Amino acid sequence: MVVESLRDAVRQIPLEEAALLSTCNRTEIYAAGDVSDEQLLEWLAANRQLQLETLQDCYYCHRGLKALRHLMQVASGLDSLVLGEPQIFGQIKSAYAVGREAGTVSSQLNQAFQHAFTAAKRVRSETAIGQNPVSVAYASVSLAEQIFSELQSVHALLIGAGETIELVARHLKEKNIGHITVANRTLSRAQNVIGDFASQAILLSEIPEHLHRADIVISSTASQLPILGKGAVESALKQRRHKPMFMVDIAVPRDIEPQVEELADVYLYTVDDLKDVVQDNLRARQSAADTANGIIDQEIANWSRQQRALTAVDTIRAFRMSVEGMRDAEVEKALTALKRGQDSEQVINTLARNLTNKLMHKPTARLKRAGEEGRDDTIHATHDLFGLSKAK
Repeated sequence: MVVESLRDAVRQIPLEEAALLSTCNRTEIYAAGDVSDEQLLEWLAANRQLQLETLQDCYYCHRGLKALRHLMQVASGLDSLVLGEPQIFGQIKSAYAVGREAGTVSSQLNQAFQHAFTAAKRVRSETAIGQNPVSVAYASVSLAEQIFSELQSVHALLIGAGETIELVARHLKEKNIGHITVANRTLSRAQNVIGDFASQAILLSEIPEHLHRADIVISSTASQLPILGKGAVESALKQRRHKPMFMVDIAVPRDIEPQVEELADVYLYTVDDLKDVVQDNLRARQSAADTANGIIDQEIANWSRQQRALTAVDTIRAFRMSVEGMRDAEVEKALTALKRGQDSEQVINTLARNLTNKLMHKPTARLKRAGEEGRDDTIHATHDLFGLSKAK
């Protein structure tokens, strides 16, 4: 689908190159070509079956270095709803790969994406922007990881089956946790979570039978009354022979009775505790973002230098071809003279003299003209180009 859309964009707009990034909260076209905003919007409206007026009220357009800076910021997680989130880097790489597959990403966008990848990798390796969790779900898992050195042998009980619990399950799975049980009011919803991340689904009414097996309990339901009381947790601790339990209550109102915190073998955290962690981490990420933007400034400067260097390539190529043409012509004359039996030393001297004269003719004429016209910049550039010392 995306491959065909890209090929259609290159044909219809038309564009020289194109890549398409589509995530849950953004659709962006990265393009090379001399086209107007209106052309891009008209194509996007037709492709996504939207009203043009709808897009005109909510689009943005960056060109040149501003576009490259934006691409770097997106790839680095600096333009995400959650500052520093890492998933966007993979999505950018996917957009690039699909563009390559479609044949709509070649020299210009290839260079831009490669520089964006370099910037994003530097941001990840040289700053702490992605190291501090900024979601309650991830903060819960991070706390668990601090308490349990090895999660592979740990059993987690997740209570609820909403978006937050799904995120917790995802993060725990990424940490290679040993076993996940999901408890929910309806078994079918719990089984949906199981399909992707968990090992077992149970009903809320079955929690007392399973609670003693749980090393980690994370709860997030919409219940108006507590799901877990002090008595149920006490019974589970006895069966566990007082092996500690780590519990996180991220529901509002609370799923776990506050009195549970009084138990000696329970580490209970609430959503308020986690919010403080998240806010501290957000501030840390913002500080890292300032450093990250400095890195992007450096990469933009590197890009600019490379692009300026590329502008000289055609001139260098043309100069080389011109010189090689002179050389070939003079060599041919010299070989002919040698075949006729002319003295080799004379032939070599003639070759050298003629080649020098031809190489010097145009530059000499133009330098004389520059001197007559007072264009000292040309004189200085010649000194710099050929490494000449100034005449005394």
